[in-house]
Amino acid sequence: MEKARLPSVKLPAEEPVLRVMPMPADVNAAGDIFGGWVMAHVDIAGAIPAMRRAQGRIATVAVNSFVFKQPISVGDLVSFYARIVRVGRTSITVEVEVYAERNPENPVVVKVTEATLTYVCLNPDGSKREVPPPHAAPCPDGKG
Repeated sequence: MEKARLPSVKLPAEEPVLRVMPMPADVNAAGDIFGGWVMAHVDIAGAIPAMRRAQGRIATVAVNSFVFKQPISVGDLVSFYARIVRVGRTSITVEVEVYAERNPENPVVVKVTEATLTYVCLNPDGSKREVPPPHAAPCPDGKG
């Protein structure tokens, strides 16, 4: 039985923060890409703009929402787009959207996942620190 073709969507205009192709070792018992694989990559993708904004060490403190919209398959080109949506005193909240480009012979792009995660800024000793002002000079010790 052939799968119904989903309408293709457009990828966001900006560059993805992460792009990867899952392999056979990444599948679950049903043959789709394991949700934990997706979650780990979403966390990495979300951490990239958070770390840049924090100008140093961060840690994930919350997964505020996580929605799996479509399965991902081996061979899909998976693109992760992340943007900061909130900056608090010590925290940074990031939205991540994930798209899969499928079937190179007859290309289709589908949105597969969306998530919102919150990261906290940390000192080298692991204690919380304030988010520096935008474009502030990096910490003197270079460790955040």
